[in-house]
Amino acid sequence: MHHIVLVVVTPVLGFDVSVPYMIFDGVEADGVPGYTVQACTAEPGVVPTAGGPDLFIPHGLEAVPGADTVIAVGSGGGPAHPGALRALRDAASAGTRIASLCTGAFVLAQAGLLDGRPATTHWALADALAARHPAVEVRPDVLYVDDGQVLTSAGAAAAIDLCLHLVRLDHGAAAANAAARAAVVSPVRPGGQAQFITTPLPPERGTWLAETRAWALARLDRPLTLKDLAAHAGTSVRTLTRRFHAETGLSPLQWLLHRRVDRARELLETTDLPMDEIAWRSGLGGTDSLRKHLVGKVGLTPSAYRAGFRRTER
Repeated sequence: MHHIVLVVVTPVLGFDVSVPYMIFDGVEADGVPGYTVQACTAEPGVVPTAGGPDLFIPHGLEAVPGADTVIAVGSGGGPAHPGALRALRDAASAGTRIASLCTGAFVLAQAGLLDGRPATTHWALADALAARHPAVEVRPDVLYVDDGQVLTSAGAAAAIDLCLHLVRLDHGAAAANAAARAAVVSPVRPGGQAQFITTPLPPERGTWLAETRAWALARLDRPLTLKDLAAHAGTSVRTLTRRFHAETGLSPLQWLLHRRVDRARELLETTDLPMDEIAWRSGLGGTDSLRKHLVGKVGLTPSAYRAGFRRTER
């Protein structure tokens, strides 16, 4: 069982602490719980939160050495407790996977764990992170960055995206999508694996076309045109395109391509279907198209991706 420890640094948002529990607690691997989650802090006891009820965290930093993944949350960009920084450095030196949610990136930066690495944080604080820590390659326009051992997420809902990405790395696309359904959030958005850094889908900002997107997701194996989508939405192609971009940050066809590549990745991870069948079921047409788009997104051919991320279907 994979043990996750949250290093909580005040001030902290209660939301940031709750997200890992929400996502990881329900994940199963081969019929048993896939994760345990434990929060710790430098000064155990009542921990104040920013704009919400206080938390009670009984565990100190002695919990960190037993973790498989350590996630830094909180700080608001301010100074972190020296003990928390030492614990994070020690964990990183031991090879433990390290992550941060939102302003937790400032904690990792203070610990020196982001020097020479790409990283992200809440967009409103990205300039501050870059100014205070010039050795960090700050990427303010992505939801999360996966740089191998160290991963960072932007603010608010991007914490969910990063946690789902970790589930996908550990247990595959099917488990991550199940966790997303349980949390009633969007399916896993495109991100990279350990050595890849890509720009995930931007967050959806509206629901006017939600039913049309759901309708399209159920028909990815069929040719779908702008006219088809507009007809389902009961609007013109011009209005569809404008509203689609406003709600998703992408054109309808760009969004469809992202979702089709997602479907192909899940089928590669969870089935033994031949490549032409996967290309057809995901709506990518043929094997050449499947190869082109998968290499473009994750840098691996379909066969190499399957070899690296094959999961037994449950």
